Amino acid sequence: MRVLFLSDARTVGGSEVYLKEMLPRLKALGLHPEAALPEAPGNLSVRKSLEQQGVPVHAYDRLEALPEGFDLVVASAWYPQSFQVFHRRFPGLVALVHDQVEIFYPLGGRYLYRLGYRLLQAPNLRRARAVITVSRWAARWLQEVHGVPRVYSVPNGVDVERFRPALPGEKEALRDRYGLEPGRFTALVPARMSPEKNHLAVLLTARLLPEALFLLVGTGELMGVWQKTARLLGLRNVRFLGRREEMPELYRAADVMLLPTLGENQSLATLEAMASGLPVVTTPIPAQAELIQDGEMGRLVPPRPSSLAQALQQVKPEMGLRGRVFVERTHTLDQSARRLANILQNIQEEGCG
Repeated sequence: MRVLFLSDARTVGGSEVYLKEMLPRLKALGLHPEAALPEAPGNLSVRKSLEQQGVPVHAYDRLEALPEGFDLVVASAWYPQSFQVFHRRFPGLVALVHDQVEIFYPLGGRYLYRLGYRLLQAPNLRRARAVITVSRWAARWLQEVHGVPRVYSVPNGVDVERFRPALPGEKEALRDRYGLEPGRFTALVPARMSPEKNHLAVLLTARLLPEALFLLVGTGELMGVWQKTARLLGLRNVRFLGRREEMPELYRAADVMLLPTLGENQSLATLEAMASGLPVVTTPIPAQAELIQDGEMGRLVPPRPSSLAQALQQVKPEMGLRGRVFVERTHTLDQSARRLANILQNIQEEGCG
């Protein structure tokens, strides 16, 4: 089965990392995946990686230049208007949804987000032949709240060899490499700096725990705001590391992952931390509750600084080890690829029937 995975991404985000990891595995399972991304410097690394792994890549400047003859076209888009263009070029496409289908902003903000999603994105999804998303709760949400008729769930997967717990002595060596004080409790915060990731709660929690160190990994439109806020609060225990490629090593150097997020579909960072043997302190939004059992793999607490600080003081190493077992059992890349291949086959067979 020849499948085109179409994206509008001009830079690399989670959806593009997903393509880089999944398409070669689909090829190994007997499918014939191809990728189409805009011809842009920002996504060149993904295009090169796919080509090196034997996956054909089409770098386009016009959709009309893309070839025909695919059994399925699976499209993901950062912008609702991209889906509208994709639908015109490839009627009957399958939509792949990684983005947050709900963000739990306070003071009624979640309902404004829901209204915007219903007006701008939901019509594109209802128009699709089928929708694939990455969490069970999002599949239910799209069907029950937004009236999308055919939604399949394919949970995210993690490379459990690349993301693994530290070997004896490795944690200490990594902490020395990154200039982390021996024995100082260290929380890793891997998240782009956008409103829904709630970095203000991180900074206020850091203010309550001056003895702990907080490593913020990621960039985004609010990075300058949070750097200035940290200075105004006089925080000496917060480091902004920017975008980093060596995430497996940073997970192994830390003691806990902190993510007071207000919106996820299925957090790849959470799965990476769990695979690395880290306890996770996060919020009880549905996507996180689907991964974290409170008190077992970490803590699910409201995003109040006092609650987050208390939870950080309660985590234990064995929580991280239970998280690793959970990921190995249910969220490896190979498991995810097999599920995706089966669903694509089912969609194609039902369409032919």
